[in-house]
Amino acid sequence: MRFIDEARIRVISGSGGNGIVSFRREKFVPFGGPDGGDGGRGGDVVIVATERRSTLQELRGRSLWKAQNGRPGGGREKTGASGASVEVPVPVGTRVIDDETGRVLADLVEDGQRWVAARGGRPGRGNAAFKSSTNRAPRRATPGQPGEDRWLRLELVLMADAGLVGFPNAGKSTFISRVSAARPRIADYPFTTLVPSLGVVDMGVDGSFVVADLPGLVRGAAEGAGLGHRFLRHVRRTRVLVHLVSLGPDEAEPPATRYRAIREELGAFDASLLERPEIVVLSKRDLVPDEAVAEAAEALRRAADPAVVAVLAASAATGVGMREVVLRTWDLVQGARA
Repeated sequence: MRFIDEARIRVISGSGGNGIVSFRREKFVPFGGPDGGDGGRGGDVVIVATERRSTLQELRGRSLWKAQNGRPGGGREKTGASGASVEVPVPVGTRVIDDETGRVLADLVEDGQRWVAARGGRPGRGNAAFKSSTNRAPRRATPGQPGEDRWLRLELVLMADAGLVGFPNAGKSTFISRVSAARPRIADYPFTTLVPSLGVVDMGVDGSFVVADLPGLVRGAAEGAGLGHRFLRHVRRTRVLVHLVSLGPDEAEPPATRYRAIREELGAFDASLLERPEIVVLSKRDLVPDEAVAEAAEALRRAADPAVVAVLAASAATGVGMREVVLRTWDLVQGARA
């Protein structure tokens, strides 16, 4: 349940400020000496790992990251201001790779970990720095050094924030195709999803989260039936669960019975999964009357475990109820990240 999310960025650190040549020119100071100050240091470009980001999607819209140049020195031995550094926020788990050589430069695996991607140029020296007993009036100053300019490739092994669970043909693939740009295989028969498919749900300026369309469970999965442990290992890596229960007329068992069956498989594999925040979604609500939807929802609320935050009904085919499901899932994801 992972894929490589990539972004390519150009980082340019600030150049150092120039030193200057200056001499004191003051009344009543007959032997005014050199007082040219040093320049300021150029700003760095720093890549910072943060748990507040889950994808590299934001970086694909901004490829250039440039720090500020240092300011030149001044008279009276005033040092120029240093250039402001720039921080590039990336999700925890991001690898930084030199785009030209392919060499891995950094692996950011902890929240708050920092790595200087482009170091600011060193400042130039003013003529006051060259004053000596043999050279009382130096007319020499040095320029600041240029900053670094390089292209980097960022790679993230991406884990899902929300995992879609349920029996085969519960509508998980249609759901993820509706809320993200993911396009998994969709067909009107079970087991169309054989490997996890991930999609990024864009929440606008608030951020984004990753949802995984996981292969359908069957009874006995905890003992290895169907995709068995291979599927349940994927579920273990999600922050929250979105449990889809189909309202399709061809279902042989009531929704509450199928809900309990999936919960039993999760608990048999790993009891901690039963404590994970969960939303239950009655899918395919467009295929049954509103009365049947209300009846199924009430039955599920009575059967639901304490970890279930809400029981909702939606149709990925028509879009009815989908916005509420996405917003409730986003609230759960934000809480799980905190």
